[in-house]
Amino acid sequence: MKIVFATNNAHKLSEIREILGPGFEVLSLNDIGCHEDIPETGSSLEANALQKARYVYVNYGYDCFADDTGLEVEALNGEPGVFSARYAGGEGHDSEANMQKLLRKLSGQTNRKARFRTIIALVRKKDEEEGCAHEFEGIVNGVITEEKSGAEGFGYDPIFQPNGYDKTFAELGMEVKNAISHRARAVANLAAFFKEEEKSQH
Repeated sequence: MKIVFATNNAHKLSEIREILGPGFEVLSLNDIGCHEDIPETGSSLEANALQKARYVYVNYGYDCFADDTGLEVEALNGEPGVFSARYAGGEGHDSEANMQKLLRKLSGQTNRKARFRTIIALVRKKDEEEGCAHEFEGIVNGVITEEKSGAEGFGYDPIFQPNGYDKTFAELGMEVKNAISHRARAVANLAAFFKEEEKSQH
């Protein structure tokens, strides 16, 4: 099955291809010649993921899935959430500034519970004809540490410690992170959906 994953992130692509296996030809945005910035103007992760997947489907005619991820901190009423990548404001994604802003806001706060949440939206021709879209969620619960630790990973990884571990995502390394990550869990749910669908067709 040929399907587009609305990303050009090589790391995400290889991870997805591995999980979905040889029955899927997963194409990147580059592969289909989509070089424009896809709008992400939704007020939720769900809305953004759906917007991206539908954009590719409508403009390029491919079945597509897209993901959006946010860090949700309990004491901050779910901030930064949908604004995780742009939390500190300004142009582009400044991970350092984002982390510093979050640590500042949590200064003196005893409740440091947080979770990473990934939503994958799937938009396909056959679903569009029936007027339905599919969503898959992956969540990792943890806490925000007092200070940064570790050099691997990206984004908020140096200050997020998943439950059941005494190290941050950035210290655990990519292999462990990928095995337990929010995105891995969302992708596993997507893969399970495809397998289930395949079974019901035989």
